[in-house]
Amino acid sequence: MKFTDGFWQVRPGVEAFYAQEAYDLAVEGDELVVAAPTKVIATRGDTLNRPMLTVSIASPAEGVIRVRVEHHRGARRDPGFAIETDAAFHPELRLDEVEGVVDAGSLRARIGRGAPWDLAFEHDGGTYTSSGHKSVGYLKLAPDAPIAAEPTGVAGVTTTGLAPAPAYLHTQLSLGVGELVYGLGERFGPLVKNGQTVDIWNTDGGTSSEQAYKNVPFYLTNRGYGVLVNHAGHVSFEVGSEAVEQVQFSVAGEVLEYFVIAGPTPAEVLDRYTRLTGRPALVPEWSYGLWLSTSFTTDYDEQTVNAFIDGMAERDIPLSVFHFDCFWMREFHWTDFEWDPRVFPDPEGMLARLHDRGLKVSAWLNPYIAQRSKLFREGVEAGYLVRRADGSVWQWDLWQAGMALVDFTNPDATAWFQGHLRRLLDQGVDAIKTDFGERIPIDVVWHDGSEPEAMHHRYTELYNRAVFEVLEEVRGPGEAVLFARSATAGGQQMPVHWGGDNSSSFASMAESLRGGLSLALSGFGYWSHDIGGFEGDPDPAVFKRWLAFGLLSSHSRLHGSTSYRVPWAFDRGDEAPGQSAVEVARRFAKLKQSLLPYLVAAGEEAHRTGRPVMRPMQLEFPDDPAVAYLDRQYLLGPSLLVAPVFSADGEVEYYLPAGRWTNWFTNEVVDGGGWRREVHGFDTVPLWVREGAVVPRADQES
Repeated sequence: MKFTDGFWQVRPGVEAFYAQEAYDLAVEGDELVVAAPTKVIATRGDTLNRPMLTVSIASPAEGVIRVRVEHHRGARRDPGFAIETDAAFHPELRLDEVEGVVDAGSLRARIGRGAPWDLAFEHDGGTYTSSGHKSVGYLKLAPDAPIAAEPTGVAGVTTTGLAPAPAYLHTQLSLGVGELVYGLGERFGPLVKNGQTVDIWNTDGGTSSEQAYKNVPFYLTNRGYGVLVNHAGHVSFEVGSEAVEQVQFSVAGEVLEYFVIAGPTPAEVLDRYTRLTGRPALVPEWSYGLWLSTSFTTDYDEQTVNAFIDGMAERDIPLSVFHFDCFWMREFHWTDFEWDPRVFPDPEGMLARLHDRGLKVSAWLNPYIAQRSKLFREGVEAGYLVRRADGSVWQWDLWQAGMALVDFTNPDATAWFQGHLRRLLDQGVDAIKTDFGERIPIDVVWHDGSEPEAMHHRYTELYNRAVFEVLEEVRGPGEAVLFARSATAGGQQMPVHWGGDNSSSFASMAESLRGGLSLALSGFGYWSHDIGGFEGDPDPAVFKRWLAFGLLSSHSRLHGSTSYRVPWAFDRGDEAPGQSAVEVARRFAKLKQSLLPYLVAAGEEAHRTGRPVMRPMQLEFPDDPAVAYLDRQYLLGPSLLVAPVFSADGEVEYYLPAGRWTNWFTNEVVDGGGWRREVHGFDTVPLWVREGAVVPRADQES
């Protein structure tokens, strides 16, 4: 949110109060507490009739500093995220006549006494970032202040008339010359966030907008540190935009808390960040194989499913998972956990037959209960559905007619939902696609009294955790797999996540990759996307190029909206040898099957350290300035460089970092450190092996 009008003024209707000095410092327990009046105190009269901010500085773990800024300390506080503190770690707190220091080992917070306000975050080599003059602000808004409390729209911040709020807190942290910002969740725009306004607010907006399904108020920079804003509600980031020398983040209310996380490498930042918010769980080997879906609104029954599976087998295309999308349940009945008897009269037998063919089974689910579902009345009578302030059940007609939301803040409602899920797993379902979870209203009352704005994001966490817990209970740890769309900070603990509703074009293919790389830099270890795009019917060239990209991703799924995504649907029969969609699918599916030991090892590393399977170039080569803006290539695991082809004619330009690299397909060995421009058929893609790499493999692909 933008509160200022240029460098000197604030916008109309905004009254700004900035921390002007560190007036008083004291050690209180494990915190350094700073009294920060909003006027330099020169006389006793200056202490009257003005706000004062209280800034508390502490360390929950080595290399991590927590800063809490409060206006009224008795106000209701956003719950933030579940933070894992290290009880064995005890930072050193030092206080003298000049300054106060919180020493967290590889990171120190240093606050100077007096004016101007000066809080620095230091490491042995210098200063990561700092909070200086006018950087800590309490901002009061008049009712007619022209401040946009984005986002608007379906279940947005401003749709209910509750925003903009009457008061906000913000902090600004300095950006150095050449400093670049990454992360903030799965965002489909430019990978480098400098110059952008980013609103942390989960929305169902597809991949071609500034909205995002997975918003994470965490960023890291190429200067070797990260920042997590510990606020579960709406957070607005101005990344070198309102103040071009600063990253500004603001929240409504009386309390703002953030963590500064040391590196000095991006990998070390992610390690510390995922220690705080949770490591990605292990996923089973079978999940890395190819998933085939019914698609969304297509017509299908068991005969259709078998025809798809037979077609893949006849064409020698390895398949690991078959996915049943929404219409495995009867229309208007989502969610009732009941197979539509008109098309699936024997679900247990069908699932057993799929297992006999060596396949795992995934089924679609969402947390909404349609009015026609038999569970709707149960939920109403038992108090399991989210209610409005007047006691009525919250409902609307977007998605399913008269749908309501399961109130996962109610333990009994969660157990009720999980009980139905266990029945589905008992029938033979192995994995769950947890769709939706973004359009969560804020004009409601939650069972546990949660703040509605914070629950907009906490909902996806509770929803996905409810499902993941049952999968772990029934299938066992390491065998639980979600295919989740919505998430926020901490959601990486419950993999896998996919990129949401993209379209069938090269541009959407590229934006999907940007989203995955951005999510990887936000602590998520695994990621997938709809091969060929979800909306529309992809041109065969788009589909075939996307096959190579999708099958060289962490997880791989063929899925569409109104049309099937079986490879033979994209062939005319006159393709050159090796260039048909069937041949391309076979080649890359077998390649991925051969890489399963390598991918499993990369997943184990993600579980141990938070380093993702699909690795942005900035993560692996932080000292190479040439990779700073690269968003069309990545490393798959530690050793394989992939540059997807985003053109029908096969032309691709990419950067090969310094060192010796071996071409996967030709065994050519070259020296990196420069750009390459090549033309590829549909059956190859730039795929290079890093010098000294050990790539464990299963049987070689044919």
